Parts: sequence; structure tokens; C-alpha cells
Amino acid sequence: MSRRSELSDEQWARIAPLMPQVSGRSRPFRDHRQVVEGIIFRYRCGVAWRDLPERFGPWQTVWKRHRRFSRDGTWDRILAVVLAEADAAGDIDWAVSVDSTINRAHQHATTLPRSTGADANHMNQELEPPDHAVGRSRGGLSTKIHHAVDGKGRPLAVLVGPGQGGDTPMCLPLLNAIRVPRLGAGRPRTRPDALLADKAYSSRAIRSELRRRGIVAVIPEPRDQQGHRKRRGSRGGRPVAYDPALYKQRNVVERAFCLLKQWRGLATRYDKHAVTYRGAVVLAAIMTWLRA
Repeated sequence: MSRRSELSDEQWARIAPLMPQVSGRSRPFRDHRQVVEGIIFRYRCGVAWRDLPERFGPWQTVWKRHRRFSRDGTWDRILAVVLAEADAAGDIDWAVSVDSTINRAHQHATTLPRSTGADANHMNQELEPPDHAVGRSRGGLSTKIHHAVDGKGRPLAVLVGPGQGGDTPMCLPLLNAIRVPRLGAGRPRTRPDALLADKAYSSRAIRSELRRRGIVAVIPEPRDQQGHRKRRGSRGGRPVAYDPALYKQRNVVERAFCLLKQWRGLATRYDKHAVTYRGAVVLAAIMTWLRA
């Protein structure tokens, strides 16, 4: 694949049958490959939509297509099929790591009125949240991307939220977003073998839910929780146990963020709507699996 082609022929052959088609007397789509490559180029380079090279066609078409595919769930459906194929081939490592990364929101992305502190859209990712997933963290207005990746650092689930949002409240929604369909009969797989996370995810609610679902918790306990447990004596419960050797594999999620931020349009958020921005993150996840 050269700089003049965002998708190789092999990669396009895998997702071409999954692209939506019009029916009846509707106007046919412009060449899907040309438009998808324009979307990838825009987010990899971080240019304005109006500055897309002419080889991708009218920039309005590229922008409208991405907005449409982000809102109607097209990108999520393509990722689900790619994950199903990987799972059928036994290529998914189910020692799942979770973490988040903060991305600065450009001033062009923060011009819409928003309801600060509003509820997120965990249950329906196709609906725009009232706060547009923009919040004020230490670095200014920002957005936080929450990732759940397999043992090889490839995304299984993606959520976005405001930059000041905590990691602990997003852990269970992120875990519930993991849903890998089966190619044949059977329910989608939703349960990892183990969940690897840093101390920010150490809470009684998370550990209880993981225990209920039979998921091994590989989460160290922070010092303040250790001290609180010791002060309570026998009522504090037993010390938290986890596998330190397995915990060392949690760095795959950090490497996944390093790969994600090579897309300049994701490392800095330029999109006004959270649904559109998340759609680009899902597209980057698709590309990660296609490269694998």
C-alpha cells in the first residue's frame, strides 16, 4: 500500500461486501472505495474537509458519507463482522485490557452549546450526547477515548466521553460494549477471560461484577484502599490478589493508543459531534484489524 492508496486491494476486498447499497430508484452511492479512502486520509492527516485532495471527489460527499455511516451504525457493523471473522479463526486474545486517553479538542470542535455534566450515551452510541463528549480537564477542553483491546492490542470496544470524566464509571459500560458475534449459530461472545486494568479501575462494584461474570480481575489495589481495608481490621476483607506477570501485558492498551494517535485527526479532535468523532475512532479500529 503506497501513500497514494489508503487501502490495499486485499483490505478493500474484505470490507467491500459490507458497505451499504441503495435499493429501488434511489440515487446510487459514489464509489465507496474512493470515499472511504478520503475519510481515512482526512483523519490520518488532520486536514480540514475542504482541503481534501481532488482524487477523493467532492469533499462534501466524503464528509456526508462519514457522518451518515457514523450515525446509522455502518462502521460498528463492519467492525463487528471483522471481529467475528477474527474470533472464528481463533485470532482474538481474550485477556482484555482497558484504559483511556485524553485528546485535546480544537476550538473548531467546541462551538456548539452543550449541557455540561449530562449523561453519556453508553446505551446507544448512535445518539449525540448533550455534552457532545467535550469537557474541561487540566489541559483545557478535551475528549476522552475509552478502549478495550485484546491481548494483542487490537480494539474490541470504543466509547468516548468528556475529558474530565473518570475511568471507573466507564469500566462496566465499556465491558458491556464488548460484543463479538459468531459467524455461525450461537450468541455473541461478551465475556473476556481476564480484565487487565490499572489502579484507577479498582473499586468494589467493578470487582463484584467481574466476579459475578466469572472474569479474572487483574487490577492492583491503590494504597489508600489498602490502608482503609487494614484500618477496618477483619471487617475490611482479604487483600486483593492478582497475577503480576499477567498484569505486565497491560501495556498493549498503551501501545494501541500510540498507534491511534498517529491519526492526527483523532489525536486532536476537530469534529463538533461526538458521534462523528467516535465513528472515526471505530474506523481506525477497523483498519487496525485489517492490517492484522
